[in-house]
Amino acid sequence: MNSAEDTSEDGPGADSDDDVIDSDDDDDVQTGASGKPYLSLMQSLVESAPHKAKRRKLDHPSAEDRTEQPTPESAVNAAGEDDDENSEDVDRVEEAEEDPADVKPEDLFDYDDEEADAEDPFETHFVDLDQALLLPRLKAIQEDKWRTHRVVAKPMRTLIHTPGVGDPSDSGDSALLPRPVSGISGLKLKKKLSETMGPKHATFDPTEQTIAPLLFNYSDLLYCNRTVAGAESVRRMACLHALNHIFKTRDRVVKNNDRLSRQQPGSEDLELRDQGFTRPKVLIILPTRQSCVKMVEMICNIIEPTQQENRKRFDDGYTDKQSKFSDDKPDDFQDLFAGNDDDMFRLGIKFTRKTIKYFSQFYNSDIIFASPLGLRMAIGSEEEKKMDYDFLSSIEVVIVDQADALLMQNWEHVEYVFEHLNIQPKDAHSCDFSRVRTWYLDDQAKYFRQTVVLSAFNTPELTELLRVHCHNWAGKARLQQECAGVLQQLGVKAKQTFSRFEVPSVAGDPDARFAYFTKAIVPALAKRGAKDAGGTLIFVPSYLDFVRVRNYFANDAAAESITFGTISEYADVPEASRARSHFLTGRHRVLLYTERAHHFRRYQVKGVRRVVFYALPDNPLFYAEIAGGFLQRSEQALLLDPSRGAVRAMFSRYDVMKLERIVGTQRVAKMLNDQGDTFDFV
Repeated sequence: MNSAEDTSEDGPGADSDDDVIDSDDDDDVQTGASGKPYLSLMQSLVESAPHKAKRRKLDHPSAEDRTEQPTPESAVNAAGEDDDENSEDVDRVEEAEEDPADVKPEDLFDYDDEEADAEDPFETHFVDLDQALLLPRLKAIQEDKWRTHRVVAKPMRTLIHTPGVGDPSDSGDSALLPRPVSGISGLKLKKKLSETMGPKHATFDPTEQTIAPLLFNYSDLLYCNRTVAGAESVRRMACLHALNHIFKTRDRVVKNNDRLSRQQPGSEDLELRDQGFTRPKVLIILPTRQSCVKMVEMICNIIEPTQQENRKRFDDGYTDKQSKFSDDKPDDFQDLFAGNDDDMFRLGIKFTRKTIKYFSQFYNSDIIFASPLGLRMAIGSEEEKKMDYDFLSSIEVVIVDQADALLMQNWEHVEYVFEHLNIQPKDAHSCDFSRVRTWYLDDQAKYFRQTVVLSAFNTPELTELLRVHCHNWAGKARLQQECAGVLQQLGVKAKQTFSRFEVPSVAGDPDARFAYFTKAIVPALAKRGAKDAGGTLIFVPSYLDFVRVRNYFANDAAAESITFGTISEYADVPEASRARSHFLTGRHRVLLYTERAHHFRRYQVKGVRRVVFYALPDNPLFYAEIAGGFLQRSEQALLLDPSRGAVRAMFSRYDVMKLERIVGTQRVAKMLNDQGDTFDFV
């Protein structure tokens, strides 16, 4: 076992303790492809770099090159603050891609002597495929023909999307849902996982029972009810599913290796297609290093490894036990930002018999953990002329956890990663093409990949991700709970007025919103007398809208009498403190405040007498914290009359998801369709 103190990136035995090259499942199915993708792929790989087919050694770029042109083999410092050229990047790996000829028998992964179960979703999804079902579905997906079924499955609203199957008017067809699962015994798990999980977690809680049937059935899943209380349950199911997939994939490869080794000379060659182009099979996208730590700890808790190679190095680079904020922060904030909140990382992990090895080179890994930023920098860009995304070519399970937090980072990075999934590789990477599944060769891997997105709530970005990048032939599901709303959770007496403005199209929403704001909101602010002038906080979720409103207050004659301050996600601590102080003392009558500033800082702003929501927040908790918490703090600090608190919120018909979470499912339809455009709540 290597110790974490090893100063060399190439630890002892780096080329000898990997398992088997690739782990895809056996599948001889012909999906009706013409064969051209296979021929073009083989030709491109031969022409690209035939001398690299056996082993690819890694370059050793300088510290400056690692910063400017990151690759999976030379990762940029996860903290993004490598001031010392000689400082070691904790995520950087200098390890050669493993050659199957170098793998020793004692390093192979143990496999269970189990017979394949014909009812196992793993078998039916990847191995023993029903051609009569598969081929029509692949054709429907390629033609973008999907049927949507609304299924009544309390307490969740469930939408099932099947490729070209069923009547679009179908409703309440519970047969579309996999059978319920109440515990470990109801899952088709590998024996080793059942033995470790059974004694300590035999029965599932309600959260696990909700997601387990679809998760283990290999359907794409958008789960929109991830809570802090249920976070551990969600992680447990995600990790258990990922491990089950890896172990079943690996066992098949090892068994087939054993069959080939026993084959008699001169006998007919066995055609055993059980692999992909590269080894990594599971990609887990997370917002912070601490989120990665929680996932890794859950994996260790499930499989109970005898050894953990490079664990100290992992702890040093990923854990942070220092308290960085006070205990009065909300639970969701502490859950996300406690510990190491760095959002730039990528980590490869591989499994051997009894060992977990951290910081394995991507092409030698079973699971890749990464933030969207870290993975995008690992892939590179066309401008850098040094792109590498072959390690994503054979990903079969993608898990995006805490997607609501990723929306507060840069969502374009997530989209960039999905655009580079399951693309046929540029290099061979020691691949044995006689073992590669047929649908990989036919460039159909994206139709077999399962994507799991776990979020506290749904947004248009998540829905679009499911629509554009999820092509699973097994279908996809969206689980979303009905909302009670947060109008009664303010904790303070305040009149809440929701004003609807008309919008011709989605593209016209920003202009229509700005026009309504300048005509209906600003004049009232400008006319207020000096006695009742201050204390207006304007919440602007989008930074682009924030800049537009800020420039309007700074330059337009209609707002010249309004003094204002700003707090955005780019404001440093002194700047934000000055803005809050000037707002409290009345020097600034208006304070512009962005959603990301609140997400990352959770400032407690005093002096708020009225709140204007330029647009509703995605996170309904923010509405309660700003509309209720800020007014409540101001009452206590300034002895305000509670009846003077007022909230004004602007919305259009394209804000339906946000509005539903705030006013509740029962009210949202009336507010969107009613002839009136103003709705008051107290």
